[in-house]
Amino acid sequence: MQHFDFSYKNTQFKASDSEQGTAVVFLHGFLENRFMWNDIIEALPKKYRCISLDLPGHGESKNLAYVHSMEEMAEVVKAMLDHLKIRRAIVVGHSMGGYVALALADRYPDMLKGMVLMNSTARADSKERQHNRDRAISLVKRNPKSYVRNSIPMLFRPVNRKKFHAELKQVKEEALGTSAQGIVAALEGMKIRIDREVILNFAPYPILFVASQKDPVLAWEQLEEQFFHEAVEPLILSEGHMSHIENFEELMLGLKQFLAKA
Repeated sequence: MQHFDFSYKNTQFKASDSEQGTAVVFLHGFLENRFMWNDIIEALPKKYRCISLDLPGHGESKNLAYVHSMEEMAEVVKAMLDHLKIRRAIVVGHSMGGYVALALADRYPDMLKGMVLMNSTARADSKERQHNRDRAISLVKRNPKSYVRNSIPMLFRPVNRKKFHAELKQVKEEALGTSAQGIVAALEGMKIRIDREVILNFAPYPILFVASQKDPVLAWEQLEEQFFHEAVEPLILSEGHMSHIENFEELMLGLKQFLAKA
């Protein structure tokens, strides 16, 4: 992977690119960074040009504003694709990265050849989840490191926290590198995102919807309801929100099959 810089609105962003093949863009989730995709990228056939970036306020990328809306993050992704002179790509988004992928699809539908929503949802936050985001923002402002340390284990299915202890520790260490401003900006952006479930029905490209039955973050009943849209192919996994760790083999099998068809 070659690492490179690009800019958007006079702000610097970091990304990585394998440089050859069909373009597949990987968008990380909240408190993650582009390196979360390393094992997945390594396991994919070399015919795919794998591109990953650090979204605003995450990893090695700078903050843009007090609020990082999903639309603004999508514009950063477009700026990267323009920088690389890539006109169309398959976009894979984990959790918050899925929200960004949907915003990109909403604004620039012709840029997508396919989409993978991984432990994500096309629906907007409920009033309860918006309230929880506000509580989280207050916690971050008081003690960002404590918030991160307490939040990361909650992404894993409880029985997997010990099983994947080393991986959880690594995720937590990476997340602790996220600035308080970056955390708050992402929480504010996720809180105000709009419902984009209509894309699941009318997208002119295939969508792989990866959902975990024991996801502690997203309610299974609401995920299951989103399987029945025209463009959606469901991939149902058994474990938690971190399917790239908790269900790696099953995820890779489904992802490879989808990419081969997209």
